[in-house]
Amino acid sequence: MRPASQRSDFFKGRFPFLGAVAVILLTLLAGGCSAVVDHRGYLPRGDDLQKIQMGMSKPEVQSILGSPSTTATLNHQGDSFYYVSSTVENKAFFRPKVTEREVVAIRFDQNDQVSGFGHYGLEDGKVVNFTSRETPVEGKELSLLKDFLGNLGKFDPGATPQ
Repeated sequence: MRPASQRSDFFKGRFPFLGAVAVILLTLLAGGCSAVVDHRGYLPRGDDLQKIQMGMSKPEVQSILGSPSTTATLNHQGDSFYYVSSTVENKAFFRPKVTEREVVAIRFDQNDQVSGFGHYGLEDGKVVNFTSRETPVEGKELSLLKDFLGNLGKFDPGATPQ
């Protein structure tokens, strides 16, 4: 068997590019696992938000803050402007994850004048499943076996069907 120093010389002569290839592969693997950060939406600056006063009209608010991300769907007691901003991280093949979300709500009365404010974060949100294929039912959910055993002793052969 050769000494260790002679063995390393053997590989140096035959595979001079092996070290460079290993470094490149490790760099690509590490870079592939880094997160891609995406900033979405628009959130007005703090000094612009401080300019909004109670009683201002919608056009005045829109001229200071710009167009809202969305407005209230139902205009029951007045309209609302929502300015939404979120930060989403996407790592390799995993699902994107929302890491930060801010929502500024400006509420208007029926005369379209500012009547209130709201500032919400990610912790205030609630997940709503819009594509559920199940209808929620009140009461107990019985298995087939529980249903069968529950009917034992309730059979009356003389009863007329309804």
